[in-house]
Amino acid sequence: MRLDDWQLTEDVEDFLARAGNFLRSRPVLHNTPLTDIEKLRTCGAKAHGGQATVFGRLEAGGEIRAIFYRAPNGRLTLTPLSATQIVTLVGHLAGLGHYPSSVIADHDTAVAFAEAWRQRTGAATASFWRTHLYRLGTLTAPQPQPQGRGRRVGEEEQEHVVRWCREFCVGAAESASVAAIDAGSWVSTRFADKDFTFWETSGGVPVSMAGSTPTVGGMVRVDPVYTPAHLRGRGYAGAVTVEVSRAALAAGATDIVLFADPTNPTSNALYQRIGYVHVVDFTGYKFSNPYRKRVRPLREGAEPRRGGVEASFLQ
Repeated sequence: MRLDDWQLTEDVEDFLARAGNFLRSRPVLHNTPLTDIEKLRTCGAKAHGGQATVFGRLEAGGEIRAIFYRAPNGRLTLTPLSATQIVTLVGHLAGLGHYPSSVIADHDTAVAFAEAWRQRTGAATASFWRTHLYRLGTLTAPQPQPQGRGRRVGEEEQEHVVRWCREFCVGAAESASVAAIDAGSWVSTRFADKDFTFWETSGGVPVSMAGSTPTVGGMVRVDPVYTPAHLRGRGYAGAVTVEVSRAALAAGATDIVLFADPTNPTSNALYQRIGYVHVVDFTGYKFSNPYRKRVRPLREGAEPRRGGVEASFLQ
């Protein structure tokens, strides 16, 4: 496999025109690239503070075999890759001076990429995130179902949604999202393009919340699911997740997915009880930057500067 089989661009429309069918061919496994890239397409660079995202596609035999995208914060997201494809990509990225700050992919790809990157660059690697991916099988309402009803959140309740999303992020240690919310940059968070549903008591008091992504490639991802700590253990999270899942099915979604923290047995058991089936694990690794010198971007097709190594331009 040649290095030039990987084609890079910052043009999201061109990238989707070439790689969109590949992403939609496996909407469950590709759920995060589908939603992230669609958000970039609709919101533009303002979704990432005005900075560009780098997209890569692997073409061989006239077909797209894999993709990656590298956000302005340096995070690299990959679709599944073989060992040979990983070594080729590592060589391509390092040769162009694209040094990621982290990688997220299915577990096997992430582990292999982190090791190949360490060997190539000498960067230190550390696992920082792991999650279970679930896909909805047969939706089953929890029994007994708590009193109350699900209700789509109105625009006038945005402040409530933002507050609960922040509390969710604090609990999940999503410091970047907390910082963005505190800075008033809601549009740059991963929640900005989602619809939200409350589960409320018979008295109309919201007690739990679930978000859902727009439908892309027939797929909807439920995210986040949040119940304030003092209201947990009463069945509200299961009820609101069922409500959101049912609405997605009614709207024509063919695949409904969600992620769950492997260290939280309560949430994993809940999702399985209401019909979600484990598919695969995803893992994230952080990388140190072995080069302290900050230099200009190295664009596709540019020659490296003499007498030095090109460092990352999207740290």
